[in-house]
Amino acid sequence: MENDMAMDDKELGNLIGSDKVEGTAVYGSDERKIGSIERVMIDKKSGRVSYAVLGFGGILGLGNDHYPLPWQSLKYDTRLGGYVTGVTEQQLRGAPKYGSERDWNWADIGTTRAVNDYYGVPLV
Repeated sequence: MENDMAMDDKELGNLIGSDKVEGTAVYGSDERKIGSIERVMIDKKSGRVSYAVLGFGGILGLGNDHYPLPWQSLKYDTRLGGYVTGVTEQQLRGAPKYGSERDWNWADIGTTRAVNDYYGVPLV
């Protein structure tokens, strides 16, 4: 508990610990909650966050589908206390997704290109 408080005091400005991002709500362009961030994917070479994996559907985290969103497609909204993406829940349902981690190949450029194309974000 003491370490958590110390970290909270140090998280000032634009920086945030990855453990605080995980579980943060994601809202659609209509400001309705569409899911929560389950994890962030970091480019090993650049050190930048490339994707957020959004958990959506299921009950109490069971049966969730996983939707990779390009990090650039998310903006933090202090009023909502979460991230906002430019799509609605209905549009999200048509986005690339996977059911379990073993169903997704992050190394496949075609797969990641499809995600970026869906959200209109250039592949970096």
